[in-house]
Amino acid sequence: MNGITIIIPVFNEEGNILKIWSEVDHYRRKSKFEIFTLFVDDGSTDGSLSLIKEICTQNEGFGFISFETNKGLSAAIKAGFDYSKSKWVGYIDGDLQTSPRDFLKFENHLQSFDLMTGERQNRKDGIGKRISSSFANWIRNSLLKDGMKDTGCPLKIFNREFASKLPYFNGFHRFFPALTQIYGGRIKVIPVSHFPRTEGKSKFNTFNRMVQPLLDLILVYRLKKRKISYSVKEMHLSKTMVYHE
Repeated sequence: MNGITIIIPVFNEEGNILKIWSEVDHYRRKSKFEIFTLFVDDGSTDGSLSLIKEICTQNEGFGFISFETNKGLSAAIKAGFDYSKSKWVGYIDGDLQTSPRDFLKFENHLQSFDLMTGERQNRKDGIGKRISSSFANWIRNSLLKDGMKDTGCPLKIFNREFASKLPYFNGFHRFFPALTQIYGGRIKVIPVSHFPRTEGKSKFNTFNRMVQPLLDLILVYRLKKRKISYSVKEMHLSKTMVYHE
């Protein structure tokens, strides 16, 4: 399926659902690709799921998955990858602090890169979040040396075949650029807009913004150090052998 599936993880974003639909629909009409939209309801306890069902019933190209209970952003993104069939798969957070319209900037690079990731400009977060984000970026770069200024930007598009090769663990979404580099992928960074949150509440606190990412960072650092790598000097295989080129 030579199109793009946009995954939208949602947890208690009732006030944003119709706005998300409007923004994605605008992007779909401007895109030169066939765009599919997959909501992943992460066990919402408000009216998010009812609105999502209404949108999917009335609009072609929109679908949803609903979890029985809240499992977190990593699980929602992984489920989106699992249920997508298009050549490219992207995702955007349901808080609308980034815009799906910026995906138009990604489209000219889809054929050349395995991951296209946004870099938020003029961020509208509070000072506490900006300080913790800057510290997290510094310590991540110190260990992983991925060269990313904004690895957590929730605006990304993957080549789905490449994404299927990445390791998945709780918290993996924070390290998409580093994991892409570790597994030999090509990355394109694209400046995108950032907006203040106008509806709902942030799902992040001190633990899941600082403590848990540090533990995940250690895991990714070990993956980088222990990745198996080799280069074949010569090869002779018989015609009866089954092998991948």
